[in-house]
Amino acid sequence: MKDAIARLLDLRAKSLEGGGATRVEAQHQKGKLTARERIDLLVDPGSFVEIDRFVVHRCRDFGMDAESNTILGDGVVCGSAKVGGRPIYLFSQDFTVFGGSLSETHAQKVCKVMDLALKMGVPVVGLNDSGGARIQEGVVSLGGYAEIFLRNTLASGVVPQISAILGPCAGGAVYSPAITDFVLMVEGTSFMHITGPDVVKTVTHEDVTSEELGGARVHATRSGVAHFTSPDDAACLLLVRDLLSYLPLNNTEDPPFVATADDPNRADERLDTIVPPSSDMPYDMRELVKRVVDDGRFLEVHAAYARNLIVGFARLGGRVVGIVGNQPSHLAGVLDIHASIKGARFIRCCDCFNIPIVTFEDVPGFLPGKDQEHDGIIVHGAKLLYAYCEATVPKLTVITRKAYGGAYDVMSSKHIRGDVNLAWPSAEIAVMGAEGAAKIVFRKEIAQAKDKKAEEARLVAAYKERFNNPYLAAAHGYVDDVILPHETRAALIRALELTSRKRESNPPRKHGNIPL
Repeated sequence: MKDAIARLLDLRAKSLEGGGATRVEAQHQKGKLTARERIDLLVDPGSFVEIDRFVVHRCRDFGMDAESNTILGDGVVCGSAKVGGRPIYLFSQDFTVFGGSLSETHAQKVCKVMDLALKMGVPVVGLNDSGGARIQEGVVSLGGYAEIFLRNTLASGVVPQISAILGPCAGGAVYSPAITDFVLMVEGTSFMHITGPDVVKTVTHEDVTSEELGGARVHATRSGVAHFTSPDDAACLLLVRDLLSYLPLNNTEDPPFVATADDPNRADERLDTIVPPSSDMPYDMRELVKRVVDDGRFLEVHAAYARNLIVGFARLGGRVVGIVGNQPSHLAGVLDIHASIKGARFIRCCDCFNIPIVTFEDVPGFLPGKDQEHDGIIVHGAKLLYAYCEATVPKLTVITRKAYGGAYDVMSSKHIRGDVNLAWPSAEIAVMGAEGAAKIVFRKEIAQAKDKKAEEARLVAAYKERFNNPYLAAAHGYVDDVILPHETRAALIRALELTSRKRESNPPRKHGNIPL
């Protein structure tokens, strides 16, 4: 028995070595942590339970058999743990072992934790740092990727899936994180791209680095692939912990309630003056949101992408909510292709995981122009509309200023099953702005007037008084109430309590066909 115990302890120790001290040091020299160091930072102390630590690869070609039994774990550390006292499953790719490349057995380990996460109904977190498919194994490694993609798809909307990109992620490997709910990247040390710089140069003759092609900044600002970026591994893993605190374990549970000392009836008088007197003047919707939510805490998602729309998580009265808001300080808060895609994706994620949606609306419409039309603003704008229409979670809307045209309909209006729709006295709910509308409606009167400018100004003022206010919509029941801005927090918390037992479903179907 002593010999058997000694052997077990020796193998356990060997499994902790990864690719050896030299490769571990090389990882540190790049400013990166090892697979196990990352796990230690992510999870609650002492909670990680490893599975498949003794797995070895099965490849016997190209000299791979020489190392088949000397390196345990095959380049990925897998298991269960707790984050904030709640369970997760996770895998952490080990770049010190065969460059973290994916083999048949590596893929099987990842698939096992994904299957367990789905079976147990808990989130799965992937810490990605891999050179891609293990070339020596050929199609077997490619098949391993496909098995992972399948599980990502089956788990989508059932358990939260989070991908932290902590090194290279290239080729077919990028599709797994892309299917997951949230992608986090580390600035300077992580990248994602389908084809690398060498292939790009061969095909297009462009000289480009991996950072320029698919670094964190590119995916956070231009492609929208990355929801968050962090300066280093440690900050990224702490962000994963924060993100998990807003998500339920699975789609049958509510997100975690956290009691707060922030008074639910707190009235912030600054809200009464936050909207400028002129409808053409910008203000920061983030500041407005932070003044309403618990303790001013707002975890913004996709902060650097499509900045004319803000989305993210917060709490109201201890309850998690998903925030969607037009951003008047960027492009006047107009909806365009990227903002529509960003909003639709976030809304559908909230709906998957029983997170009420709170919309702060100040939208002048959809962005006009040839490029927008040619690039598909019709179908992409329809995605946002579709997401709001489809969502069955509680939907609360506050119109702070502009709600013009079709964008009024889209932004969680009463007509698409908004549950509680409120407006501030500054709200302008109309087909378009008063200046444009008056020129169309009163063009004859203006043309016939002796003093055209004076007549136009008079008619614009009359139109504003009649239509550009919240009271006509309220008279039709499209707005439930017009409230003072400083009453917003209390009104939303009451509405959340009222709608917390909401039961609504869509017609029976296999699935909808969201616009492409």
